[in-house]
Amino acid sequence: MSLLSAQARAASPEKAFRAYYDASLFRADAWNQLKLETTRLARASADDNTEELRETIDRTLGVLEKVERYWAFPGHKTCSELRRAFDRGFMAALAGRTTRIARLLESDGYRRRAVSEIVREIEETETGTRADGSEDGGANAETRPYFEVLVIDNISRNEEDEVRESLLAMRRDEDEFIYDVVVAPTCEDALIAVLFNHNIQSCVLRYSFPKRSSMDLPELRRYLDLVDDDVLEALDQPDPSLLLGAALKDLRPELDLFIVTDDRIENIAGRTNGIFRRVFYRQEDYLELHLSILKGIDDRFDAPFFTALTEYAKKPTGVFHALPISRGKSIWKSHWIRDMGDFYGPNIFMAETSSTTGGLDSLLQPTGPLKSAQEKLARAYGAKHSYFVTNGTSTANKIVMQALCRPGDIVLVSHDCHKSHHYALVLAGAFPVYMDAYPLQEYSISGGVSLRTIKHRLLELKAAGKLDKVRMLLLTNCTFDGIVYHPEMVMREVLAIKPDMIFVWDEAWYAFARFVPTYRRRSGMEAAETLRDELRDPEYCARYEAWKKEFDQLDPDDPATWLDRRLLPDPARARVRVYATQSTHKTLTSLRQGSAIHVYDQDFARQAHDAFEEAYMTHTSTSPNYQILASLDVGRRQVELEGYELVKKSVELAMTLRERIEEQPLLRKYFRLLRVKDLVPAEYRSSGLEQYYSKESGFLGMSASWREDEFALDPLRVTVHVGATGIEGDAVRKMLIERFDIQINKTSRNTVLFMLNIGSSRGAIAYLLEVLMQIACEIEEDVEEHSPMEQSIFEGSVELLTERLPPLPEFSHFHPKFRPDPASGTPEGDLRKAFFLAYDSNACEYLHTDGSIAKAMADGQEVVSASFVTPYPPGYPILVPGQVISEQILAYLKALDVKEIHGYNPTFGLRVFRQDVIDNL
Repeated sequence: MSLLSAQARAASPEKAFRAYYDASLFRADAWNQLKLETTRLARASADDNTEELRETIDRTLGVLEKVERYWAFPGHKTCSELRRAFDRGFMAALAGRTTRIARLLESDGYRRRAVSEIVREIEETETGTRADGSEDGGANAETRPYFEVLVIDNISRNEEDEVRESLLAMRRDEDEFIYDVVVAPTCEDALIAVLFNHNIQSCVLRYSFPKRSSMDLPELRRYLDLVDDDVLEALDQPDPSLLLGAALKDLRPELDLFIVTDDRIENIAGRTNGIFRRVFYRQEDYLELHLSILKGIDDRFDAPFFTALTEYAKKPTGVFHALPISRGKSIWKSHWIRDMGDFYGPNIFMAETSSTTGGLDSLLQPTGPLKSAQEKLARAYGAKHSYFVTNGTSTANKIVMQALCRPGDIVLVSHDCHKSHHYALVLAGAFPVYMDAYPLQEYSISGGVSLRTIKHRLLELKAAGKLDKVRMLLLTNCTFDGIVYHPEMVMREVLAIKPDMIFVWDEAWYAFARFVPTYRRRSGMEAAETLRDELRDPEYCARYEAWKKEFDQLDPDDPATWLDRRLLPDPARARVRVYATQSTHKTLTSLRQGSAIHVYDQDFARQAHDAFEEAYMTHTSTSPNYQILASLDVGRRQVELEGYELVKKSVELAMTLRERIEEQPLLRKYFRLLRVKDLVPAEYRSSGLEQYYSKESGFLGMSASWREDEFALDPLRVTVHVGATGIEGDAVRKMLIERFDIQINKTSRNTVLFMLNIGSSRGAIAYLLEVLMQIACEIEEDVEEHSPMEQSIFEGSVELLTERLPPLPEFSHFHPKFRPDPASGTPEGDLRKAFFLAYDSNACEYLHTDGSIAKAMADGQEVVSASFVTPYPPGYPILVPGQVISEQILAYLKALDVKEIHGYNPTFGLRVFRQDVIDNL
């Protein structure tokens, strides 16, 4: 669809149509269309009728003149020059100049322009090449990182040029970074700019500016949907500088903000809440501003441990300790393993060392570059403390559990959580209360644990007098399949029942969420900060008192009092104690097993620090991998400087993939995209959003859904239903890797998951679509040529994958002998007791699922699992030690047709406890 046809469809009075998910694609299409149009016009002969083409170019230029207000390159001034060339009939020059701009934008070559080119306007000949004939800077191509500075001031175009030239004149050869300047005249323009232009890294707020923008392009005004309505309303005042600064920080916390003001110092001092890096008064000092801008970038660019390691690798060091591989010595002197050195290159071995001195540091007790690197990590993620973990989030989960839970503590945990949590519960001796996620039986997928279920379990424990023993709520956010909780909503209501609850969010697949505003609001650290600020707010305290007065009129013993209404925590009692574990390597830049723990705990220093240090010591190697640590450090640098850009672009790619699948009938026939409504039931979607793209409406905004719904769907997780192919999900996975070299991981009986990340590319998406289309064509051709018998077999396979699916089993219950207080009726279990009892082989026996278990159950025996049993898929334990095997679980196991079931021996059967052993406990 062309830009103008898309605009025409969007303006259709019958139905609003959104052709672009993000304005960045709209901008790229506009430049590409202008390139094609101007080239056609330049090649037209004098006899050709070009009136319609000229009108199209005129409209496209009009669009770009508005769009480029928010970018330094090419910027509005270049658009004005293109307009002048068009008006004067210089069509060859116009086409050549437009072609080069489009190429620089598509290749990101504009970021490598020579410094001198940023100062002067683009000089091009009529053929469209630069005076030096290069396309990307040639020998003068810039290697220093490029960014853009947003100046917010309501000034004329001439004054804009003066500010830009004054700042750029301060540049020095020794500067490590280069930048250009873009100006926004209003609050709304500034908000649009930081969301639209990912190059912006610093903002300078000057004097005063109005609120409203004259921008009328809906593709750009949609960015304002990401800003809360009350924030937009508050900006409508004579001097909105401080409020605008807070709004910019809320959208992109990594930005460096500066304010230039002529207000009295007492009106500014102490009121900025740390939002601005520096305040400049009255007399402008462009050199100081320039240096401050560069210092802010350098602070984020600095990767202290990576730098220390590279410097250490340069030293001519003699090694008289461990690691023969250090400096590559044992490889380069070898006659047999030099190919390893050739493959990896020398640097990785030069940086391989066991030293914690010589400029390096100890992970177990950091005092130097690792300490600094972890502090920067905490800043990047909005945490109070952050810790590197070099052996995966499985270890991070065990550290957190051991640090926070004591034997006998009760932990509310999702039944479908990662297996490391179950083992962590065993190690800590805590008693789990397993909660079932809502099931998606049609797809053999588990969703999330509803807030109602969580509150119900808490109230059950409260009624039994055990609320004081409840220590932790542990949930996976987001799930493998992309189900995202609303942590702020969950924690607010849970704190109303249990004011000192500790929350652990397993964000193994969600480390990227911090770096775009829509995702960020549903991350553990952001929700913790929001709640902390809310509980301190006098307005909230007044709202709580009014709510409490009304709530106290209700019957506290009626479950509906707690379950059927929103609850508010007591600001005088509630404590915000939140932990998040993340697999950085899964979704961001890090070597495999690079993970992190983030802490936002008001009571960390008083109640948790020492235990956390001990747990960290327990599970962290004394020989951590320095390459993993360095990659975590550099990964932090990346997300603070380009995380917004990279995550935003990956979402754009995911939306493109969704659009293509929805728009192609044959693809849709065999590879049905699961939409929001398929994975999040309507009862959890108050916004009413059903899908991210439809053929009738185009792209649908996700802001409202992610702001208010109990569960949201991560668009980066593209789940496709393959039941109509007659091929099981795991078989599709193998076909993709063996025939087409496409790697995926997560499947269910009838779905496959395509997961996008910051490393995904447009070419990879195009190839995937081509492969899926090829498979669909092959199936279609086979079906057309089927004999009646073959068609019957095919239809049976489809029916098996679409209608005859084994229902996901719920957690049954712990056997009374593995419940610490069975008389109370509460469901917590002593997992540790059952786990270690199974170490005694005489206490266990094997029973087959094809008859012996059913016979024992028919005889009235409660058959109790002695081990974790984890089928893949679904990938979580459907049985844990001490759990009673229900008829539902047995039916599920018998119906499963998967090759991989951890904890199950196909020869012997399931390992269970002997009945006489249980009777004698």
